[in-house]
Amino acid sequence: MDRRAVLRVTDELLWVLRREGLAIATSQAIDAVRALDLVGFESREDVREALAAVIVQRPRDRVRFDRAFDAFFSRSSHRRTLWERLAGQGFGEAELALLRELLEQLAASSPDGALNALIGRGADLDRLLHLAGTSRVLEAMQSPLQAGFYTHRLLERVGAREARDALGALRPRLVDALGDERAAALASALEAELAAASDDVRVFVKQTLDERESEREREGGPRDLLSTPFSSLDDREVEEVRRAVRRFVQRLRGGERVRRRRARQGRVDPRRTLRLAMRTGGVPAELAYRARRRDKPRLVVLCDVSESVRTVARFLLELAYASQELFSGTRTFVFVSELGETTRLFDEHPVETALARAYSGAVVPVTHNSNYGRALRAFEERVVPELDRRTTVVVLGDGRTNYHDPAAGVLDAIRARARALVWLCPEPRAAWATGDSAMPRYAARCTDVLEVRCARDLEDAARLLVTLR
Repeated sequence: MDRRAVLRVTDELLWVLRREGLAIATSQAIDAVRALDLVGFESREDVREALAAVIVQRPRDRVRFDRAFDAFFSRSSHRRTLWERLAGQGFGEAELALLRELLEQLAASSPDGALNALIGRGADLDRLLHLAGTSRVLEAMQSPLQAGFYTHRLLERVGAREARDALGALRPRLVDALGDERAAALASALEAELAAASDDVRVFVKQTLDERESEREREGGPRDLLSTPFSSLDDREVEEVRRAVRRFVQRLRGGERVRRRRARQGRVDPRRTLRLAMRTGGVPAELAYRARRRDKPRLVVLCDVSESVRTVARFLLELAYASQELFSGTRTFVFVSELGETTRLFDEHPVETALARAYSGAVVPVTHNSNYGRALRAFEERVVPELDRRTTVVVLGDGRTNYHDPAAGVLDAIRARARALVWLCPEPRAAWATGDSAMPRYAARCTDVLEVRCARDLEDAARLLVTLR
């Protein structure tokens, strides 16, 4: 048995376990090697139990350990080395030897070695993630809606940008040594490896979130679906929450009908009642009523339907569709980078059909990155001139601009003409000042700003909208 190879494989496995969230000290790593030296490698279960005895400290960590252990020793393609993956794509030994030499030269001139670790993936990437302080980066993450932002932050920490720059510097050397055609093929293969490494980081962030959510469920028992973040609901739970939202809208409608009946009768007018009583000395007393006018508000909904907020947007659009009786007129708009109106779509089709078309790209392209500035300026040009003091404008979005101009001044124009401007944000306030979020600038210009992360939050927002008269 090649003891150096055994040591290398053990080291790789320990880094994989660290990435799974298991804390493994250097002393434990040494004990793990000693344990494997004693039990040998003839039995997979003996290896598993020996490592678990040394590494697993808490019963709940055993699940993580077994999952990582099985994945590491599976025969899936992602466990192959970079050189095996490239050889499988048809690159010869001479080309790979040249690439290895160029990468070693590049690593010698670039101490961080980000390119080698990222394209190597596997244990090299696990080690890089651990050294980048992954737990500290992700500890502030509270919602799956933030996964994209924290993935981007983590990729910056592990040197993804530097790796892309290093690959750009490597390409001319490949051209000099291999010619344009083979160099282009090899460079494209390395770019694909970089992209796959980014996908690995994205999957890792999602797994971290899922594990935290599972731990919360185990500690807290059965969860209350109305208080569960929309982004954490599965398909069955989404349907259950939708039914709860419809029942809530029915209650709002019933309350509105009662208010209308009372409004037709009017309120008691104390002054007129006293004047009438003076005619008869107060016997009998005749109540006089004052007519009460209740104008239905108009509602304009502007909804981000990009991937990060799509689940929340679905619930808001369905709520607006179901509660049209509460408003004298409802107009709905959706956007990602472009703005599109969906008012007729919801008027002419069942809600399921309308939502499906809105999300399919039939109204606006849904594969683009969010551009709040462009959408708000289009809204200002097309809709703002038609607003009046009976109109409440509701904006749903996380305010993440992808570093484009946020066009926050458009909200001033909306606020000047509308009765109220309410912003519903599916991200927690703690994340509003991070990364590309423009929420602090948007929030300062709104009448009300609410966190809407679950069905209860959406109910609170609906009650607020009904009372804004």
